[in-house]
Amino acid sequence: MVFLCQFLIHLSYQNSKKRNKMNIQNAQLDVDNWIKNHGVRYFNELTNMAQLTEEVGEVARIIARRYGEQSEKESDKNKDLGEELADVVFVVLCLANQTGINLQAAFDKKLDLKTNRDHDRHQNNEKLK
Repeated sequence: MVFLCQFLIHLSYQNSKKRNKMNIQNAQLDVDNWIKNHGVRYFNELTNMAQLTEEVGEVARIIARRYGEQSEKESDKNKDLGEELADVVFVVLCLANQTGINLQAAFDKKLDLKTNRDHDRHQNNEKLK
């Protein structure tokens, strides 16, 4: 878990002509190096998908109890939301690596698409004002 916290800190923001962007490529390399040096090998894609579902469930549990209407159990009060989110990011990066996805390129493309498609939609949404 300490590695995951250091890993998230390492997700630095670099200046770009378009915008500041998180360097996902370096994060993917960091995860790959960690797997090679500490993890023996990647779990297969189905195992990682199951792990991702489990980690997202842990995030959902914290959010539902801490910020939602459910009461938080005493045993959940010390859970670190940031750490659980870092677990999700780690597994997503594993899946991207093992399936040959350049997540930086995919993220940049998605952000551009959402920016062009949704800017006016959200700016003019009365529900958000």
